[in-house]
Amino acid sequence: MPLSDETRALMARINKKYGAGSVVVASKMPTVPRFTSGSLSLDVMLGGGWPGNQWNEILGAESSGKTTIVHKTIAANQQRNPDFTTFWVAAEGYDHEWAATLGVDVDRVIVFETNAMEDAYTEMIKAAESRAVDAVVLDSYPALVADDESDKDMDQQTMASGARVTGKFFRKVGQATRRSLVEQERPLLALIVNQFRDQIGGWAPAGATPKTSPGGKAKNYAYYTRVEVSRTEWIDEKRPGGSVRVGQVIKLKTLKSKTAAPQQVASLRFYFANSSVGFLAGEYDLASQLVTQGILLGLIRLDGSWYKYADYQWHGEPKMTAAMREDIGLQDQLSADVMATIGVGED
Repeated sequence: MPLSDETRALMARINKKYGAGSVVVASKMPTVPRFTSGSLSLDVMLGGGWPGNQWNEILGAESSGKTTIVHKTIAANQQRNPDFTTFWVAAEGYDHEWAATLGVDVDRVIVFETNAMEDAYTEMIKAAESRAVDAVVLDSYPALVADDESDKDMDQQTMASGARVTGKFFRKVGQATRRSLVEQERPLLALIVNQFRDQIGGWAPAGATPKTSPGGKAKNYAYYTRVEVSRTEWIDEKRPGGSVRVGQVIKLKTLKSKTAAPQQVASLRFYFANSSVGFLAGEYDLASQLVTQGILLGLIRLDGSWYKYADYQWHGEPKMTAAMREDIGLQDQLSADVMATIGVGED
């Protein structure tokens, strides 16, 4: 239905006052850009990848794989875009050798090492509004120290100072992250790493420990997605003389998502050491993810003990997974079909 003259007059008045493109018809708005996570399972869980031009939180316990998820995300987007550049605020230091092991081109990552909260947030805002980078990463929030806390002695209380500054950051950064509603501008991937803390005095079911994330409650409203990361098991291999730990299974769950269904779950097999079955340190088992998603979405059909996809068929899942690992073209075909099935086209 065409807009009425009164509606068009309203739009014209607002655009004249605030600038062209301040108000547009919703159907004419550009689609929210997506950034791959480097994992098909995680991309599907997120509805096609990390939503762009919005802030996303990755949180979990220590050593659960949070920073690894970020590095793998950056590496995957660098592979897709040779100009992809990241501004990384390293509140806990930046291990460029481990980043390179995970596939990151560290020549396209600029690192700002600081744990001063106000300085970190100021430069993140400036980086976002500059359109000079493709990603802004903070790793991680718990290491930041607000000026109010830094200026006091150890025996002086500074309750909620970080939460107040963080709330102010999210109120200010919205304009810097926002992109034009009518023109194609360089989209931004924005990721913040956080870590769970025990919630003293909180309630939880019997046997569980109540947990919370530092930074106050205001941030939870500001995030577009919040993804919980946990380690469910180790990957051990038998070697002569004993067992060797070569990886871990990472479980992810969307605590919040404004662009896809919440409370979705994904599982990743990640190798932090070279494996005897062919995986190198820093790699995901992408073939197992493809097989899992193909079965879940009905692209891979089960006929007794036979697994069938397109013109291919395998007797037993191990043979199918092995074939998937060896055939890159087959991986690309199934990956494209998975994304098309959930309504997302790959670039």
